[in-house]
Amino acid sequence: MNSANDDVVRNILAADEQLIDRMGMEITEHGPDRVVGTLPVKGNRQPYGLLHGGANAVLAETIGSVAAAIHAGPERIAVGLELSCTHHRSATEGIVTGVATPVHQGRGTATYEIVITDEQGRRTCTARLTCVLRDRPADS
Repeated sequence: MNSANDDVVRNILAADEQLIDRMGMEITEHGPDRVVGTLPVKGNRQPYGLLHGGANAVLAETIGSVAAAIHAGPERIAVGLELSCTHHRSATEGIVTGVATPVHQGRGTATYEIVITDEQGRRTCTARLTCVLRDRPADS
């Protein structure tokens, strides 16, 4: 990892009022070809005791967006354009881990596949995120 990547991730995670804090998410690895994040099941369940599908979506969009922001570099931003999630099996306890890897990294868009697994290594969700890459606004 290089310091430019570290700076991009540090700036993303330093913003106030982030959903990742509320959900207990952590970014555990970040680089241009792979971003990894974790999410606890506890506190992120739906009424039947299963990890909420929206929690999978939040994990996927977060780590995919971090990956796209690293690709975009410090002078640009990445904004989610499209997210799709397929929920393969439920998680009822422990921590799930998401791994985002690039499918396409262009100048205007970046697309990532995100595979989420449970603590036993079983795939619980597959997501695909496309982000638009734009110049950073002057006031940010």
